[in-house]
Amino acid sequence: MIRPWEAIGAGDFDALVADYVDDMKFVMPGQTDVLEGRQAFRAALDGIGALLPPGFEITGLRQLEGESEVVSIMEWKSNKIPASQLTVLFRFRGDKVVEERSFIDTEQWKSAF
Repeated sequence: MIRPWEAIGAGDFDALVADYVDDMKFVMPGQTDVLEGRQAFRAALDGIGALLPPGFEITGLRQLEGESEVVSIMEWKSNKIPASQLTVLFRFRGDKVVEERSFIDTEQWKSAF
């Protein structure tokens, strides 16, 4: 499951979306905004730099695997936040991602900008 994080780190968004089914769902932090479809997800990735706070850096990553799902726990920091965590749930159909759902302290995230 590390492969998507490696693709993000390399900025290879085409490789990233290749691991998702065409009718995938991406549920953004706050749980109210949902992107549907791999093309919409890929288009959103072009603006990812604007979505990350200044100085954003991933400092650790661990994963918990279940049946047809993986939870990634990411440790991160930014210029204004010395240390924090966020969690991402990936649900699978075979070896492709069907749903990605992010969980983060949205108030803390906003304060990082």
